Amino acid sequence: MSQNFVLKKGLNIPIAGEAALRVSKTIAPGIVAVQPTDFKGFLPRLLVKEGDPVLCGSPVMADKKNADILVTSPVSGKVKEIVRGEKRKLLAVLVEADAKQQCVDFGVKDAAKLDAGQVRQAILQSGLFPWLVQRPYGIIADPDVRPRDIFISTFSTAPLAADSKFCFGDELKAAQAGVCALSKLTDGKVHVALDGNGGTSPFAGLQHCELHVFQGKHPAGNVGVQISHIAPICKEETVWTASMTTLIAIGKLFTTGKYDVRRKVAVTGPMAVEPAYIETVPGMPMKEIAFFCGNTAEETLRVISGDVLSGKTVGKEGYLGVFDNQISLLHEGTEQELLGWINPIRAHQFSADRSYFSWLMPERKKYAMDTNLHGGPRAFLMNDGYYSRVLPMDIYPVYLAKACLAGDIEKMEKFGIYEVLPEDLATCEFVDPSKNNIQEMIEQGIDLMLKEMA
Repeated sequence: MSQNFVLKKGLNIPIAGEAALRVSKTIAPGIVAVQPTDFKGFLPRLLVKEGDPVLCGSPVMADKKNADILVTSPVSGKVKEIVRGEKRKLLAVLVEADAKQQCVDFGVKDAAKLDAGQVRQAILQSGLFPWLVQRPYGIIADPDVRPRDIFISTFSTAPLAADSKFCFGDELKAAQAGVCALSKLTDGKVHVALDGNGGTSPFAGLQHCELHVFQGKHPAGNVGVQISHIAPICKEETVWTASMTTLIAIGKLFTTGKYDVRRKVAVTGPMAVEPAYIETVPGMPMKEIAFFCGNTAEETLRVISGDVLSGKTVGKEGYLGVFDNQISLLHEGTEQELLGWINPIRAHQFSADRSYFSWLMPERKKYAMDTNLHGGPRAFLMNDGYYSRVLPMDIYPVYLAKACLAGDIEKMEKFGIYEVLPEDLATCEFVDPSKNNIQEMIEQGIDLMLKEMA
């Protein structure tokens, strides 16, 4: 039986550049990057060297802590380059794709007829296991653990987020197979959150799971917010989460026997020329979407893999992240503003507090926002109620952020570190007048917990 949640708190950011519901281009990139940095907690051990041939689904690297956890190539081709950073840290394996793609055949399987061990082994062999995220801390799932529950959010409320109906509405068979497979891996339930903000979700008929309908502003679509309302995480409890791209990929593994991670990606943002969708694979070079950038100079353009609040800045030389089905293009706001905050008019600026007169102009629905902070960092003195207005969770965001900043583990536990990932507090960071990097503080706190509680 489904539950309905109407969240009163949150903030929808009216940024311009929403993608039109059409596929502008199908991109088969010549070079694809396999990046271990996409998976938190993954310690890579290379299984290939430059010049080695690989198939789509062939192992490229394994986890040093658990050799069964593999990361596989999304395309067939030849390993062109091993990219390393400081202290020889492995950053990426670049694969030169073949013109004609060949895949490893993992065999078609009916997940309903398999036991938990067989399902787990199939996902491990395909390289999709690192795509499952374990909470607390947002690290790769441990195959030796049976989670309390598994949570899936079928939609996103992030600014300019890809439309889930358009991206995944024709993948219902794969989605059902994915839910059926994941239901074998938990002693509890698979919880699926549906979008209640308009219309009927195409996933409302999924079986072998418990359905929940969420309605509200961002971050209502964040799986962390949904977990806090359905079944909050307590100390020493473990849950897993799966994105829609992960769910569909797992479903296709069982229904087709192939490692198929192709997806529709929304190219969005004020700097995008005719924003629309592309169809591609994770690891695609951002150079492939140059036609969306027009004649914009590189130094004035910020390219983000993900959404504008919690995505990763990768630049034109970067690659599409494994978990991302959105690319955001923003103007680098380096210009200084005449009178600055003293000017109350600012008709072209959005204020969550209605500090400017722009809110009196109802015809202005969207704003061409840039990366300008409109001020520098200041003392962290705001009361907690200010941030709680945009965070529909039963935690104290200011006290949690300060505990993370101070490295106080006892207070981090007290104020909710087990329930959040940095993305859950992105709206708090957006409205913060003190210009603090709240997501970075939460990340530091999580890293400290992983180090001290291991």
